Amino acid sequence: MGKPLTKSQIVSQLADKVDLPKKTAATFLETLAAIAYKEAKNSFTLPGLGKLVLVNRKARMGRNPQTGATIKIPAKKVVKFRVAKAAKDSILGTK
Repeated sequence: MGKPLTKSQIVSQLADKVDLPKKTAATFLETLAAIAYKEAKNSFTLPGLGKLVLVNRKARMGRNPQTGATIKIPAKKVVKFRVAKAAKDSILGTK
């Protein structure tokens, strides 16, 4: 497994593929991220990649692994990313 791409490497590849200046590609990525953050509460879809969704977790009982005591874990909202089927198939290969 190789190292993950850095932001500057992603910007560089995007700029080369789409024939844009690197500054424009960086602005595009930053704007896309800002839109995703703003719209995540309504679910934000990146076609071909997946979807950001806001999920409500129920309250539940948990256990402290050190002492074994049971504790109540409160309900909370979490952000999840659901990977699109096309992305899964492309990365993992079809069965």
